[in-house]
Amino acid sequence: MSTPAGYFEDMYRGEEDPWHLQERWYEQRKYALTLDSLPRAGFRNAFEPACSVGQLTRLLAPRCERLLAADRVASAVDTARRRTADLGQVEVARLTVPEEWPEGRFDLIVLSELLYYFDEVRLNELLSRATGSLEPGGTLVTVHWNHPVREHLYTGAQLADRLAREPGLLLRTDHREEDFVLQTFSRVPPGATAPASPAAFEGLV
Repeated sequence: MSTPAGYFEDMYRGEEDPWHLQERWYEQRKYALTLDSLPRAGFRNAFEPACSVGQLTRLLAPRCERLLAADRVASAVDTARRRTADLGQVEVARLTVPEEWPEGRFDLIVLSELLYYFDEVRLNELLSRATGSLEPGGTLVTVHWNHPVREHLYTGAQLADRLAREPGLLLRTDHREEDFVLQTFSRVPPGATAPASPAAFEGLV
């Protein structure tokens, strides 16, 4: 069974930032590595589900012409909206994925600390929706805690094994540490050519 909705509501009850995303050096370093893993300097249309209080959202925003961030918890959405109110390219919505998935196509989707909450059926649906809404050549970023947690159905390494089986995704970055696993993928439809590497994109190779 997926982690129940009440778990998330309880986490935010009486605490604005229950995971202390703004103050922990671990989170700051992980976000910096996430941003450095992006294969392009800028993206047209990005989607960040499970944005929590918007800490990563603020860091992603300068790289995006448009960024839709979303969370299922109303208080987290309110906090993320306040924290990004000065960023005109950012929209924050209350959505429960995978059931509520935004329309349109994205050239960047960021799944950060999200996938381990879903059982196999809902995980398969979420990955199908994510890859289906990525533009050809678009980037999918996944980063997940790699230690066992009672509320988590998978570790980061286990999710990496699952992502390796998702059709249409080409692994581009594979950064693994004791604490987390960070990967980036390009969407490559059947018969299509893989997008250029960062160096090739700038004519260096």
